[in-house]
Amino acid sequence: MISVEAVSKQFSGEPVLRRLSFSIPDGQITALLGANGAGKTTCLRIITGLVKADAGSVYVNNLHVSTHPLEARRQLGVVGDREGLYERLTVAEYLSFFASAQGLSGSELTWALNSVRDELELESLWHRRTKGFSQGERMKVSLARALVHRPKHLILDEPTRGLDVLAARLLRKTLLRLRSEGVAILFSSHIMAEVSELSDKVLVMANGVVVANGTPEELLQRTECKNLEDSFVALAYGRKAEREAVV
Repeated sequence: MISVEAVSKQFSGEPVLRRLSFSIPDGQITALLGANGAGKTTCLRIITGLVKADAGSVYVNNLHVSTHPLEARRQLGVVGDREGLYERLTVAEYLSFFASAQGLSGSELTWALNSVRDELELESLWHRRTKGFSQGERMKVSLARALVHRPKHLILDEPTRGLDVLAARLLRKTLLRLRSEGVAILFSSHIMAEVSELSDKVLVMANGVVVANGTPEELLQRTECKNLEDSFVALAYGRKAEREAVV
């Protein structure tokens, strides 16, 4: 489980997160929604330890992210807003480097590499340098990097941006499999059809706080909307914005 407890963050004196609190249970997929500037990416970066909160606490499997950063980071797989590929390395070399950094070696390392190669259909890319990869290929390698050490928690920031149909289908299939294996998954997205299909729970952020929390069906009932996009607009922007969008 990931727990975010009363987290606050400012940049240049401007509040971005305001005592933000929520939890991500094991074996569930949670979508994080919000308008640009709502604080989603800052929230994800604090969970992963890339940004330090001004106040509050984040726990990953009961490990405090600030006081036990390395141990908490090993519990996480992260697909961020940039792929961070090393273009001079082949896929096999790149994943071997990150798996080794996570403490894998010998037969355990070999098994982990072979498993993630097969699961994410990377055979044709395995011995190619990542320079020149398509967006879909880059995302597959980034996802493989996040999963190679078998983390029990997965964070993804806009994971399907720029993906073709086949790559997006593979990502969705992988997330559903990981959920069935008990992994706690948190992803941000602006694609409402994807959120409706994948999410067990939806968190809607506005002005640095969670303004709604529930299943997609519960959010529809709360807002009396017919689809999740209208429901999101009503919750994140207010009823006036929803009416103007319909007009």
